[in-house]
Amino acid sequence: MESQTLNINKVIDEAKFSPFHWKVLFWCLLIIIFDGYDLIIYGVALPLLMEEWSLTSVQAGFLASTALFGMMFGAMIFGTLSDKIGRKKTIMICVALFSSFTFFGAFASGPMQFAALRFVAGLGIGGVMPICVALTSEYAPKRMRSTLVAIMFSGYAIGGMTSALLGSFLVLDFGWEIMFYIAGIPTLLLPIIWKMLPESLMYLVKEKREDEAKNIVQKLAPQEKVTPSTTLVLDEPTKGDDAPIKALFLNRRGFTTIMFWVAFFMCLLMVYALASWLPKLMIQAGYSLGASMLFLFALNIGGMIGAIGGGVLADRFHLKPVLTVMFALGAVSLILLGYNSPQVVLYTLIAIAGATTIGSQILLYTFVAQYYPTAVRTTAMGWASGIGRIGAIVGPILTGALLTLELTHQMNFLFIAIPGIIAAIAIFLVNLSAAVDSKEGKLQPTRLDASAA
Repeated sequence: MESQTLNINKVIDEAKFSPFHWKVLFWCLLIIIFDGYDLIIYGVALPLLMEEWSLTSVQAGFLASTALFGMMFGAMIFGTLSDKIGRKKTIMICVALFSSFTFFGAFASGPMQFAALRFVAGLGIGGVMPICVALTSEYAPKRMRSTLVAIMFSGYAIGGMTSALLGSFLVLDFGWEIMFYIAGIPTLLLPIIWKMLPESLMYLVKEKREDEAKNIVQKLAPQEKVTPSTTLVLDEPTKGDDAPIKALFLNRRGFTTIMFWVAFFMCLLMVYALASWLPKLMIQAGYSLGASMLFLFALNIGGMIGAIGGGVLADRFHLKPVLTVMFALGAVSLILLGYNSPQVVLYTLIAIAGATTIGSQILLYTFVAQYYPTAVRTTAMGWASGIGRIGAIVGPILTGALLTLELTHQMNFLFIAIPGIIAAIAIFLVNLSAAVDSKEGKLQPTRLDASAA
């Protein structure tokens, strides 16, 4: 029997959207919803924690940064680990960490114990983001890849909105702990996630797990006749790209890697400064606790709209110009937030700020996922995200320190807006000619040899 060659990348790129795609999208979306929820609940609980534990603004900023510090290590460690042991196993580890240790946070007796629990939870929160992006990107048809990844990652904003809405209704009556109890739900879902979530097809091919790979190929492309003699091939980088971290700087990718890191740093600085401090900033501007929670809701609904809308625009144009414009627009909206405006204008500005900060963060992951080859994709996203987490750590601390200076409302938001301008410049300088899908990219097939029929 003659051997048939089937290119996996081509199968995925040209596949029709099917129930299998829905399954991947749904479970990754659900995981990211809980991931976003677990992260944003600190901003919801912050005003009450400051009162209960008599925290200063600087102390509260450091407490917020413990989870973000964990996220930095989690993104780097689990992003690289995922390229070694697979997407599915790593996702399960991350979900177990962020869900269970956020739940345990409800029982913390003081700031130090709470900080330790948030650090461990942060390992999972930071680790799961780039892996879910990679898995969704690796299964998404090329014509709608940015849109599907953006929809999946909009779960981060949905989780933030859920956290803000539940917080506005539950926290005053049941205390901040109720939010942390709810965070334990994903731990109960782990057996179902393990059963339903597929492993990355590209990882299966690389690891020569032939039967599993062919079973998935048949679901993605029912019209293809996959037989025991079928040889699956996978577009992979040339030999010089095999060392994951070193590969980020090979083939003219070095400068762009640094620009991605700068953009992630600045973007996450803005995102987490707002996520941790927006309610407190608005309370200082004269708004009630309940109204301030709704501002957090507006921020996250803007993030969801920005991610999906940006993904649609990116599939029509390109991620680079879309992200550059979004970062610039985000800086403008944050500056305008510092001025007194009618309530409808204020909510609109906050939604735009969410769309162009949270939304841009999501699209940045998409950009990195499409820029680097499969063998180092989650390593690239993990390290970009990990470097970005330094910005996420710095953001709440700097904002807390900023509030101690008792500057005007306008100056506070002006300082938060500056990173948006820097991020816009960094993305503008990205070198597209070194992207893995560019015409200049030289890719060699890696084969999964089938056993003889």
